[in-house]
Amino acid sequence: MPHNQYISPFSTRYASDEMQYIFSDDNKFRTWRRLWIALAKAEQKQGLAITDAQIAELEAHKEDINYADAAAREKLVRHDVMSHVYAYGLQCPTAKGIIHLGATSCYVGDNTDVIIMQQGLQLVHKKLVGVLANLANFAEQYKAMPCLAYTHGQPAQLTTVGKRATLWMNELYMDLCEVEHQLSTLALRGVKGTTGTQASFMELFGGDSAKVRAVEADVCAQMGFDKVVPVCGQTYSRKVDYNVLSVLSGLGQSAMKLATDIRLLANFKEMEEPFEKNQIGSSAMPYKRNPMRCERVCALARYLMVDVLNPAMTAGTQWFERTLDDSANKRISMAEGFLAADAILNILMNVSDGLVVYPKVVRARVMAELPFMASENIMMKAVKKGGDRQELHERLREHAVAAAAVVKQEGKPNDMIARVEADPAFGLTREEIEAELTPEAFTGRSPEQVDEFLNEIIRPMLAANPEALGQKSELSV
Repeated sequence: MPHNQYISPFSTRYASDEMQYIFSDDNKFRTWRRLWIALAKAEQKQGLAITDAQIAELEAHKEDINYADAAAREKLVRHDVMSHVYAYGLQCPTAKGIIHLGATSCYVGDNTDVIIMQQGLQLVHKKLVGVLANLANFAEQYKAMPCLAYTHGQPAQLTTVGKRATLWMNELYMDLCEVEHQLSTLALRGVKGTTGTQASFMELFGGDSAKVRAVEADVCAQMGFDKVVPVCGQTYSRKVDYNVLSVLSGLGQSAMKLATDIRLLANFKEMEEPFEKNQIGSSAMPYKRNPMRCERVCALARYLMVDVLNPAMTAGTQWFERTLDDSANKRISMAEGFLAADAILNILMNVSDGLVVYPKVVRARVMAELPFMASENIMMKAVKKGGDRQELHERLREHAVAAAAVVKQEGKPNDMIARVEADPAFGLTREEIEAELTPEAFTGRSPEQVDEFLNEIIRPMLAANPEALGQKSELSV
């Protein structure tokens, strides 16, 4: 690759070859040729003078695109579609006159954009399922391991490591449902003519509306679509682009939340992303193990969430039947949005396949806070032995405040248990107090919730997508 010009990091560092091909020129122009063939076949079927030999000639050259001829022509005429019509005609001299018959540029441009978005969403769907499959294994493995739960970033109660993973999974599953919704509603622009009125096709077919409708339905079926937009101007509504990129933005939000949690847990030393044997964490601090992959997820997610503003503004600024100020923005924002989503999923697939948990650290952090959380249980045990609930509640509050001060101001361990043991109002031995400090008793229905979520939501989805299981992601950097 040349070192003296800019190349997108998505191409060199982040996005997969598979997603890059979907948004490549080769995929675009091959799709144009498929659309021209579909149009010729549909028009022939409805009675236009198009021969089988002409269609066979088009079929023979649908893959071997003569890019040099198209590029030379575009320099001259400044029009990409007509340049490729010309180049295709050089290869298909007998069919030259019927290529793109009755169509406008958006016949190939917009229909191809919809097809490419469909392909991109299908790949996003596949990778999302792969990430959810990895996280399902993780949640199952750690469904009963108690850990601290936080509200306001402060220890609140206990949850389990696996239950927290289901929170990440639930948001990703919501994204998956939105991807499926977009796939189910994507519609081709179809065969609509220059400003969406189908006037050119009415001219071709002598005013026969039924034949024009049949041509459109035929083209859609050949391209694998069962939906066509009901009405449009020159282009399909740019709200479609906004809706699709909104789903990818939602994925970015879920990914950032997941990655941020892992980064915080790495700070607590409870959990880490996978760390390669020869990976360097810091050039100056050899002991460091930075959560660089999750940091990258957050960085790319920021870009993806902001990118959705592009189709939002484009949709709102289309004048009448269309203006061309969508084109330059659209070819960047849609492609790069998909490449960003792909990159994020590649990283999540890698991270979720090898998350490291440190059980002893998790347990130690739980036990440092559990005396505070267990205070009600300790109080009720003392009441059963004859203590006064109101008095004990106040004494517990005082002990908790004092113990917290020891931890925060003196940097010493939590001594609340010793304080309660030494307080005759409770009448409890250390053994009786510690019997109330079993973390598993404070996690509520967390293990059952994990089982229910996996069995009722995730496993049926995984069973419906067997081709997406067992994916691996090797990162370039």
